[in-house]
Amino acid sequence: MDARKIVGWNVRRVRVERGLTIEDLAGEAGVDASFIGRLERATVNSSIDTLEKVAEALKVRIVELFVEPLPGAPKPKPMPRGRRAG
Repeated sequence: MDARKIVGWNVRRVRVERGLTIEDLAGEAGVDASFIGRLERATVNSSIDTLEKVAEALKVRIVELFVEPLPGAPKPKPMPRGRRAG
C-alpha cells in the first residue's frame, strides 16, 4: 500500500471512529471538505503542514496517519447517511 493510501485509510478510520463528518473535520482543520474527500480516496498529495492540521483536528499524532493497516484489516466503514442527530 502506498503512502497516500495509508494516510487516506487512517484519516477515514479515525474520522469515523470519532463520529466526524467530512465537513466537521474540514472545518476543524481549516481545509475544504472536498480536499478531505480526496485525501481519504488518495487522489491528492498533501503537504506535511496540512497533514499536521488534519492530525490535530483528529486529536492524533501525525505519525498515526502513516501506520500501515494489518493485512486483511476491514476497510473503515462509512458514516451513516443523512444528518446526525443533535
